[in-house]
Amino acid sequence: MKFQTSFLAPAIVALLSAAAMPAADLSKAMPPASIPTFSAENLGRIGYFYAGGKYVPSPKKEGDFFLKGAMYTEIWVPKKIKHPYPIVFFGGAGQLGTVWQQTPDGRPGWAYYLIDQGYVLYMTDYPSRGRSPYVPGVDGPLTMRSVNDLESQWTNIKEKSTFPLKDNHKQWPGPGKMGDPVFDTFTRGQSQWLQGGDANELNRDAGVALLDAIKSPVILLAHSMGGGVAWVVADARPKQVKALVTVETNPINNVVLTYDPPVAKPADLKTVKEAKSDGPGENPCTLQAEPAHKLVNLIGIPSVYYTGNGGYHRQNDSCVPKWLNQAGVKTDYVKLEDLGQNGNGHEMFFEKNSDAIIKLLDEWMRKNVK
Repeated sequence: MKFQTSFLAPAIVALLSAAAMPAADLSKAMPPASIPTFSAENLGRIGYFYAGGKYVPSPKKEGDFFLKGAMYTEIWVPKKIKHPYPIVFFGGAGQLGTVWQQTPDGRPGWAYYLIDQGYVLYMTDYPSRGRSPYVPGVDGPLTMRSVNDLESQWTNIKEKSTFPLKDNHKQWPGPGKMGDPVFDTFTRGQSQWLQGGDANELNRDAGVALLDAIKSPVILLAHSMGGGVAWVVADARPKQVKALVTVETNPINNVVLTYDPPVAKPADLKTVKEAKSDGPGENPCTLQAEPAHKLVNLIGIPSVYYTGNGGYHRQNDSCVPKWLNQAGVKTDYVKLEDLGQNGNGHEMFFEKNSDAIIKLLDEWMRKNVK
């Protein structure tokens, strides 16, 4: 009996002591309001993996190797999948997969809207950028935008730029200047990227490896530099791409795409320049001389190109869809102001009307992706 008493006494004392202690204030564990968090009520599963990459010899030690070209890919799966085709995001230069998840003024990004609509999402960091490894001495030189670059190109266009349509820009959340909290948050999320070298090849190979890993058909959603990645990936895997949704993308790198008649070098494409532009602040386009070479692998893939009227990119934006249509790729050209969204710059997924814009993209996909 004495043994039992001596054994139980410490446990009883501990219970009585715990009961006498004040309850912990669990609310203090919540992040402060300055750190945005969002409901994940429609997000069922998340994960990540690295697509592509290959072993290359070490430049410093014979017989040793590095793995270069792997691409970090984050996957979001909704609790209820409502669409058969996942969306694969390809972002612009200096951007990470995080740009689709949150705006710099603390609102949920395009990814949350699309999850709520029931799409499976794949968000990428290109090789040698962000969460994708950079191999010193193997990968090429890096570059990065300065504060002045960011302000003059994207955020403080009216004061810092000379773009013809700069006075239209009104959708950036805040003054867009160094020292403003929104701008500072935006700048913290900007990344270095590979400049020249084999960057295009690495991005293409990783993008193709990503589609090979997914296996099922997908929709490609590309912004800026990401258009060049999306087109070459679709060209390599045309049967797996159900639609190309492009937003203010860069000009097409013609040599790496499949044309009929074939194109081996830029001189194989005879071009002519338009006599005049489509409107104020826009440049005449350079198009193919007829008969035009056809982008045979992209024909039949629904395509759309979105542009805002408040940034530098509008100057040449009509040229990409014109080139695609001439090459046999039916491409809708959408000016956001024609749909009631006025004053957007190049980083429209961060701007005040970002929710309205992703809704427009979703409406196009629902209508055109069969």
